Amino acid sequence: MVAKDWSTDQYLKFADERTQPSLDLVNRILIENPQKIIDIGCGPGISTSVLAQRFPNAYILGIDNSPNMIETAKSEYPELDFLLCDAGKELDTLDDDFDIVFSNACIQWVPDHHQLLRNMMERLKPGGILAIQTPYNFSEPIQKVIEEVSSREKWAVHFNPSQNFHNLEEEEYYDLLAEISGAFLIWRTTYFHTMKSHQDIIEWAKGTGLRPYLNALSEEEQAAFLEDIHTELVKAYPQQKNGEIIFRFPRLFFTATPFKY
Repeated sequence: MVAKDWSTDQYLKFADERTQPSLDLVNRILIENPQKIIDIGCGPGISTSVLAQRFPNAYILGIDNSPNMIETAKSEYPELDFLLCDAGKELDTLDDDFDIVFSNACIQWVPDHHQLLRNMMERLKPGGILAIQTPYNFSEPIQKVIEEVSSREKWAVHFNPSQNFHNLEEEEYYDLLAEISGAFLIWRTTYFHTMKSHQDIIEWAKGTGLRPYLNALSEEEQAAFLEDIHTELVKAYPQQKNGEIIFRFPRLFFTATPFKY
């Protein structure tokens, strides 16, 4: 599928909901007075700001491979440092003495997690901690709808069947972390987001999961594709008594520390 830059405005339509997991992850980091932190896949800088509020005395660097996101982050948080950097290819160009390597809702876009997590761990100094959150909603109705609609004959011709998301199974993460870290924790949280309409679910997904599909279509085709998505979402997500919709969103978290030598 065609790679295009992220839309910061689209992503930030649900800023509060997207920020909560980073808050929850930061609060599980128990290091006292870290001096140096990196936020991998920082997006528009919200998660980097969360880290800065939690650790006000630390130097914090946010990196992302989207020029639009980095531009927004620099504008919104000029007191923090941000760098254009591809986590899938350039992590080894960064320092290896971070107290915290943090990543919120990023690694699902990066292939080869066996190598990626090793590269992340190598950015830590002894006694540091790796802290990651990744969306784990691939069995939820929204993803099933996108997969079903995009596989229809009239749409499949537009899309490259290559994998868009690269998460491993939970058991694979367990085995991997056991190989590369001295101690680790894994947990899953399901967030119950309230959506006012099925169109709100589409607006959410346009900022993330729908993005690779929409990038491959013309504006006219996008409208027709989203109309098909909307029809199926109405079937998949019933309204509550008050007319609102429960949009469940599971996320996988883990923290890990290096081996002690």
